[in-house]
Amino acid sequence: MSFPVRWIGSRPGLTALQDGAVMHEALAIDIGGTKVEAAVVDAEGRILPGTRFRGPTGAAATREELVASILQTAERSVAAHGGPVSGVGIGSAGPIGRADGTVSPINLPRLADFPVVAELRRFTSGPVELRLDGTCIALAEHWQGALRGTENSMGIVVSTGIGGGIILGSRLVPGTSGNAGHLGQMQLRRREPDAVGTPWTLEGIASGTATVAWASAQGWTGTTGEQLGADYATGTEIAVRAVRRSAAAVGEALCSITTLLDLERVAIGGGFSRVSPDYLDLVQEAATSAALHAYARELRVVPAGLDADGPLIGAAALVLAD
Repeated sequence: MSFPVRWIGSRPGLTALQDGAVMHEALAIDIGGTKVEAAVVDAEGRILPGTRFRGPTGAAATREELVASILQTAERSVAAHGGPVSGVGIGSAGPIGRADGTVSPINLPRLADFPVVAELRRFTSGPVELRLDGTCIALAEHWQGALRGTENSMGIVVSTGIGGGIILGSRLVPGTSGNAGHLGQMQLRRREPDAVGTPWTLEGIASGTATVAWASAQGWTGTTGEQLGADYATGTEIAVRAVRRSAAAVGEALCSITTLLDLERVAIGGGFSRVSPDYLDLVQEAATSAALHAYARELRVVPAGLDADGPLIGAAALVLAD
């Protein structure tokens, strides 16, 4: 089938087998801060039943544990599939090294410079493609999710971290290094040399982790995003302020990006984007009210259509595009 997103630069293809047949199934890997997922996905974007597996990651894990979890999770998916795959598509928290096939996730510092492409070549004789996880999400949403029909759009995730991917002129934009869409590290506040962490970045202000930490510093006694959402629902003042602070920062960032790129639509997914039923409405309100130009006020913020399946579907699309 033909994917609606065109590729900038060289693009992957399908693996031709010796008998002339072409496989239309790919192993998809999604490497995140708390887990790694793998599944086999077909050319229609369907995750094949019984092939989806998850392994733990986390900042406390050793490098050996992280590598083992990635490889074992991939192996389980391939074994469950029981046949060859046309290639391997990898989406990872960033930054990544597109040129040398490495990943160095900020939230997995012990995995720095891990040669994931070289390690995962063992599972296929076809192409192995690596992109930022946000790029994979944008690709998946543009293919068959909430960004279908758009020419200029973004898919983003608001969770323990914040990341995204960019579609411009119906083209997926990975960037020279593969890190285009890393909006979590956009600076929204003036940097303070003695500040702890990164409180001036979008991720440092608005992610689920940062929002819970901010609420705790204001005297809130909960410890999780789920608890924060429950307290928001009952009108607890600190919880309400915390959630609105996060949504306002995301909206302001999207306004800036839209002013630069003239976006039509942004699809937002991730666990923390569901912290309250009106979170996306708050993001939309902030993005619209911050806009200085009429065209920027045309941006529409919508929920991701694929949500938890998006990273895997997008990763598979990296090698299933024809």
